Formats: sequence, structure tokens, C-alpha cells
Amino acid sequence: MTLKITTATFDCDEALPLAQFWASLLGWHVFSDADPEILVAPSYPPPPGMCLLFIPVPEGKTAKNRIHFDLTPTDSTRDAQVEVALAAGAQMIDDRRAIQGDGGWAVLADPEGNEFCILRSDAERTTRPSRTFRIEEL
Repeated sequence: MTLKITTATFDCDEALPLAQFWASLLGWHVFSDADPEILVAPSYPPPPGMCLLFIPVPEGKTAKNRIHFDLTPTDSTRDAQVEVALAAGAQMIDDRRAIQGDGGWAVLADPEGNEFCILRSDAERTTRPSRTFRIEEL
């Protein structure tokens, strides 16, 4: 028996502005049906695969994320996407872009403090696509 990830859910203060931030970064669309919950998806109805759901909650974020997104640009460079994220309201947490070779990434936080990373695009890499692993099943 298996499961698939259909939604990554963000608990947040204000669902609509945070959903709009993520939709602008991903090039996705914002959907709402009068609930306080807001859905961000590549299209509607959401295709098979993951969508983002934003749910307002009364408590605030109090610690570092235990899970985060690693984002790889598909049609621009890492640095261009970092600038887009900053202009949209992200904050730079840790700039590791100066790492030599194919590494180098930027750790940012969205407007409510949720951390994420922007990696080099596959076109910027000289040796391998982003996050390709050769792993043996345990």
C-alpha cells in the first residue's frame, strides 16, 4: 500500500497574501471558494501532483521549519529568481551563493517566515541536474 503527496499545507496568519506570494514565485494560480482556506495550484482543477494549501491559524510561527522547499529555476537563473523572491517580499536568511562549483544556494524566508532555498538552475550546472541522487534502497 502506498500514499501520494497531494497538498503541502501552510498554517499562516493571512492566507491570501501568503498564497499570492507563493503563486507568484511558482507561476501558479490562486483559488478560493469563500472558505478561509486558499489553494495554489498550476491549474484548476488541480492536476495530479502537489498543490499548496494555506490555512489561517491563531498561533504564530515559533521555530525554524522542520521541512522546506528546494526550488530550482526552470527558465531563468538562480540569482534572477532570488531577486524575484526578494522583490515579492522574501527575506534573505543565509546567502550561500558563493560556494564554488555547481553548489551555491540562497536560503530565504517567505513573508511569514517559512524558509525555502533557491538552487542553481539545471542550465547553470556543469556536472549534473539539481538533486539527482544515486541511492540504494535500504
